[in-house]
Amino acid sequence: MEVKVLSSKLVKPAYNGGAAPTTEYIPLSIFDKVTYQMQMAIIYAFAAPAPSTAAIEKGLTAVLAQYRAFAGQIGVNPDNGVPSFILNDRGVRVVEASVDADMVDMAPAKPTPELLKLHPDLEGELEEVVLLQLTRFRCGSLAIGFTSNHVAADGHATSNFLVAWGRATRGLPMGPPPVHHHRDLFKPRSSPRVEHDHRNREYYKPSPTAVVGHNGNGADNIFIHKAHFTKDFIAGMRANASEGRGRPFSRFEIILAHLWRTMTRARGLSPEETSTIRLSVDGRHRLGKPAEYFGNMVLWAFPRATVGDLLNRPLKHAAQVIHDEVARVDGAYFQSFVDFATSGAAKKERLSRSALCKDVLCPDVEVDSWLTFPFYELDFGTGSPSYFMPSYFPTEGMLFLAPSYIGDGSVDAFVPVFGHNLQAFKECCYSVE
Repeated sequence: MEVKVLSSKLVKPAYNGGAAPTTEYIPLSIFDKVTYQMQMAIIYAFAAPAPSTAAIEKGLTAVLAQYRAFAGQIGVNPDNGVPSFILNDRGVRVVEASVDADMVDMAPAKPTPELLKLHPDLEGELEEVVLLQLTRFRCGSLAIGFTSNHVAADGHATSNFLVAWGRATRGLPMGPPPVHHHRDLFKPRSSPRVEHDHRNREYYKPSPTAVVGHNGNGADNIFIHKAHFTKDFIAGMRANASEGRGRPFSRFEIILAHLWRTMTRARGLSPEETSTIRLSVDGRHRLGKPAEYFGNMVLWAFPRATVGDLLNRPLKHAAQVIHDEVARVDGAYFQSFVDFATSGAAKKERLSRSALCKDVLCPDVEVDSWLTFPFYELDFGTGSPSYFMPSYFPTEGMLFLAPSYIGDGSVDAFVPVFGHNLQAFKECCYSVE
């Protein structure tokens, strides 16, 4: 796919009355500091007649006046040296591009390296929090590559922004304004109680010789397989696994349990090995904070089981392990984390955040679930997107779950696997036992 870049510019907020507010500094929260330092990248496709660039940019200038953090930068408050969001209205980087071909012939149905051409260049030090690329195809279709710094916002907050952007473009009220972090929002109890092992969950003690993160050597042998689970297939799994249980397992629990077992089988691991899932848990409701909170308010659950148990016991067992571990990450767990993270112990003990980007997770699994986010509600006036999916992120074992574009309750799972495990994964992906 040959993509021709036509222009690159900064789009800044437009304020009613014209006068821009002064620069503000919002300190990073304890949740911002333990999350992934990475770019969240997603792709939207809009069929012809696609929205115009002028309409999209006009809506963007309006929504950025309300979501100033996405128009700012991440840096340090010069007055006190505290890591902060700098609300300086630098703007969003918007790149316009074109492809002299029809989208149906060029755009891949699953993430491949080609998708990276639908984003601005993400190499090097990025000065903007959000970068967009609007790529128009010969057929009149439009691909929007959206990238945001995860330190600025989690998936919940980002989806709020995207829906508000669409509403602003259509001239509708954007909805409740975002609620930003302030120093008194996450306060420890008067008698702090650290009741969980946060040192080995949200943090870890790095080894002086350990090398972590991306090394760039594994991607060539990793393929992202898209598994499509129909509504009926999911319903059948839920019914079988939930038999004799008072409340059925959720759609998320059952799909993740099935994929956990399927990946474990395809990897050919030995029965005594242990596999752990890392899955995010939203703390807004658990801490009694508003749904409009803009930033990160996520911790993680870590279901774990031996390979032997996963493969020799029924699907119900894996689903129950996931359910029980997520249930443990409740309001009391979040408050325990607040007490620990504000105590200064992590800095004193030289602990590092455990949320790290890696090339390979085997024997473990990580999941990003977008099943409950309203990503398909991004409407610039020509209707909902015809397609939506994560961009190319070749980390073996890193799952993405998204509602299918078909809109019938089916689910698409994007599963990065090693090439030598791909056929085994395909063979057992649609077999429940």
